[in-house]
This record gives sequence, C-alpha cells and structure tokens, in this order.
Amino acid sequence: MNSEFRIIPNSVSVCPRSGIDHLSGTAWAYVPPCSMALFTAFAFGPGIDYLLKGFFIMAEVKPFHSGFVAIMGRPNVGKSSIMNALVGEKVAIVSDRPQTTRNRIMGVVTQPEWQLVFVDTPGIHRPRTRLGEYMMKTAEQAMIGTDALLCVVDGQYIGQTDLALLREWGQHKGYKILAINKIDLLNRERLLTDIAQVCELGFDEVVPISAKTGEGMGALLKLLVSALPEGPKYFPDDMYTDQPERFIAAEIIREKALLNLREEIPHGVGVEMMSMKQVGKNLCEIHANIYCEKQSHKSIIIGKQGAMLKKIGTEARIDMENLLGSKIMLQLWVKVREDWRNKMGDLRTLGYDSTEEQ
Repeated sequence: MNSEFRIIPNSVSVCPRSGIDHLSGTAWAYVPPCSMALFTAFAFGPGIDYLLKGFFIMAEVKPFHSGFVAIMGRPNVGKSSIMNALVGEKVAIVSDRPQTTRNRIMGVVTQPEWQLVFVDTPGIHRPRTRLGEYMMKTAEQAMIGTDALLCVVDGQYIGQTDLALLREWGQHKGYKILAINKIDLLNRERLLTDIAQVCELGFDEVVPISAKTGEGMGALLKLLVSALPEGPKYFPDDMYTDQPERFIAAEIIREKALLNLREEIPHGVGVEMMSMKQVGKNLCEIHANIYCEKQSHKSIIIGKQGAMLKKIGTEARIDMENLLGSKIMLQLWVKVREDWRNKMGDLRTLGYDSTEEQ
C-alpha cells in the first residue's frame, strides 16, 4: 500500500498512539522523541540530515488501482509485440507469420500504485480447422470481464474487415483504446487518413504507435493506467506472466520454427514438451517433440544432414538460457501427426483444449 507521510507538530501532550481517520482515509501515529531517530532512519532512509522530535506522523493511504486489458486485433497487426514492449519482457513469441499466437497469454506490469494485466489473444480470422476454432473461442472469452479493450490495427492497411471489427468492438462496454500500429512505416498523410477512418467508431482514444521504435508507447501506457479502477494486486511484484516455464520454452521452440521454415509449414507445426528437469547446479535438460502434418514437411524441418533442426534448436536454446538463467541441454525430435489440427486428442496433447475455461 502506498503512503505519503505528513509530519504534524505535537501540540497535545495526551493522545492515542495511532489510529485511522475513516472519513479522510488517513492513518496516523504518534512517535515520541526518544524513538524519532529510529523512525526517521526507517521511513526516510539514510542520508537524512535532520532529526524530528515529538511529532505526529500522518500517513495518507492512496488506493491501489488494477485491471485487465484484452488486446484484440487481426493476425499480424503487432499485438504480441505491443504487449512485450509494454511489459518490458518477452512474454509472447513474435513472427511475421499470421496466427503466431494460439493461446491466451497474460503479461503483467506492476508499479507501486497500480498493476496492469494485459491479455494477448490470437488474431481474429475465419477458422478452417478445430485449432482455428479454439483460437477464436480463446479470443472471444478474453474480452469477458476485462476492464478495458486495447484494439490494434496495422496502419499500413485498414480494410473493410478491420473496420467491421472496430465497429463491433467500439460498442463494447467499458474503456476502449484503438492503437494504430506500425506508424514508423507511414508518412504523415497516410496516418491522418487512418485516423479519419476510425475516429468515429466509438473508441475513447485513438493512439498512433510503433511497437518497434517505441513511439507513442508511453502515451498509450499512461492512458491505460489512467483508466484503471481501484482494485487488488492480482500478481506478485516480480511476476510478469501467468505462463509456466514449460509453456514459454515450448513457445520459444515454435517461434524459431516459424522464423526459419517455409511459408506453408508453420501453420501445421506444434510443440510438445516431453520433459524439463534440472540435472545440475546450472544445467537444465529439455526434451521436446516438434509435430508436423506431412512426411515431406518433416524432411524440411530436419533439413539436409539435420542442419535446419540444429539451427532451430540452437536459436531456441539461446533464448531459453536467457529466460532461465542457466545452461540448457536441448533435445528435439520431429514427428508426423497427420491433420493434428482437426483432432481433439492431438489438440489436447499440445495444450489446445477448447474444453478448458479460458
């Protein structure tokens, strides 16, 4: 709880030791002269060059603010990049391939007076598989119970599908911000055209940003914080995501596959963590399966003499070592599961269980 101390001269010799003014929300305490030096060192820290004696200490208790913000948008508009930039950590994997995000992923920002919990969601698209249906259900459920919506569009192209979604989201109850992303790739005239298209769609704020360069991100964060209601601290100060290390490690492997493989393969790639255990003081051993849907895709993922699989593993291992702060021994296998994106058993195995409450 955040407090501001007020020092008030002790003009009354007989008084209670402490109390709370319930009308003003102020806590107070009397500190006698003999203990003031100890209080001063504790409350104000070292370096204080004066001593207060015989004073009342008034602590005005400020309410804590917190809330959940769902990040919505079509595939590849930069939702995950925005969340990573706001959180200051790599919470969600990023690639230039559509449908990179498949699960609901939370990113947490905590300051002394507030806590923001971002909910990154899969990009809105027309599903063609059961996996796609799971992703759309995940995105829809992420909006339920949130305190604000952060809707994102790619400023390079705002089409009719984008506008239709924005009209729908603009009717959502609660605080709504529209972020026009990738303005580092736009000229001023194009940006003004984009703003003119969306300014009457029901959003409380329209903010031009670039997740890549950081332009506008500070203003976006300030607006979101200003809209937070009073609430509890949902996560500890040092926690920046709700995802376990096993999930993040699997996502890192999938990210490296997305970044290195041909365009037709990534949609059919899934990662299953087989084991993750500490085998030494500074060594973690990880075994994982990379699944694909065709034998021909398996050959491409492995590459000539295993070169592609080795590249994916090396890049993933480096990111995992940065995440876990220890050396990683990573073993990868590539297996074929035909049409796994349409089989509920395979979806559950890979962590895409539509029966789970999101």
